[in-house]
Amino acid sequence: MHLYRYEENPLITPNDVPPYHDGFEVIGAFNAGVAKFQGEVLLLLRVAERPVADDPNVVKAPVWNPRTGKVDVYEFCKDDPRYDFSDPRVIKEAGAERFLYLTSLSYLRLARSQDGRRFTIDERPFIYPSNELETFGVEDPRITCIDGTYYIYFSAVSPKGVGEAMVSTTDFRTVVHHGMIFAPENKDVLIFPEKINGKYYALHRPVPRSNGRPEVWIAESDNLRYWGNHRFLFGLREGKWDSARIGGGAVPIKTEHGWLELYHGASEDHRYCMGAVLLDLNDPSNVLARSERPLVEPEADYEVNGFFGRVVFSCGALVEGDVVKMYYGAADTSMACVELKLGEILDSLVKV
Repeated sequence: MHLYRYEENPLITPNDVPPYHDGFEVIGAFNAGVAKFQGEVLLLLRVAERPVADDPNVVKAPVWNPRTGKVDVYEFCKDDPRYDFSDPRVIKEAGAERFLYLTSLSYLRLARSQDGRRFTIDERPFIYPSNELETFGVEDPRITCIDGTYYIYFSAVSPKGVGEAMVSTTDFRTVVHHGMIFAPENKDVLIFPEKINGKYYALHRPVPRSNGRPEVWIAESDNLRYWGNHRFLFGLREGKWDSARIGGGAVPIKTEHGWLELYHGASEDHRYCMGAVLLDLNDPSNVLARSERPLVEPEADYEVNGFFGRVVFSCGALVEGDVVKMYYGAADTSMACVELKLGEILDSLVKV
């Protein structure tokens, strides 16, 4: 399959984004939701900032305080045996699976472009933590436009877990908050851009703690806020590129052959790639075909090396004719774009 990575890649790096918080540094500008609005390409960046640590033996954890509206910073010593610092993204209790704190605070910030390649970054956050379910930050937005309203939904992270919250806007200046639409533990939600047989549909990725696995489910709704009739959609595949965890990527794309969903998959060694699945136009709970091999995998230096390397992770794409412009986070650090042919993607899928 022919891939065209933009010569300008990475399009946005942490160095392009001035920190919003005093005494912090930007370590990631990635995993952006994508929209076109009034002739501009908008990337709603996940911006990750962490407190600057002068002592290399100290790890700091920022937490937004809903009572004060400010960020509290907690400090931990790397030689403290009570904690596990092996994953640079989190602080865990030694021997535990779940994390206690994140080492950065994420919020969502708009980047704007006339050509989809050169972006200017807004000075202030567009969506910032706003309640007790977002105290560890907001992450990985997706954007679905329905009848002129842009629905933006994102992972809301707190000590209560990771759920999916939603806001909406018609002008990308003001937002209306709709609360949490999928309770913890859940993420990678994708809302289809139109009703299907009178219902709204969404993909989501529960993370079971007992005997389930991180796989993709589908749900339906009458109003975009309350979701039900949850059904398993597709799962992990042993020995393949998507054997450890999977989740939705870009908002589903309507084609004459079905709904095309670009999704991410990771292997046991935490290598993240992008593939595709084709769903029935009239019944998206019916899987028609799927990628046997990744469409895009981490190969370029900016995809292999970064804050968390070997990651290609998309939250949005634009379609122009037969060209799919997939914007993606690279190595949990920067934003990039690759163009693929829609017809080639469809031809590459294997019937299930």
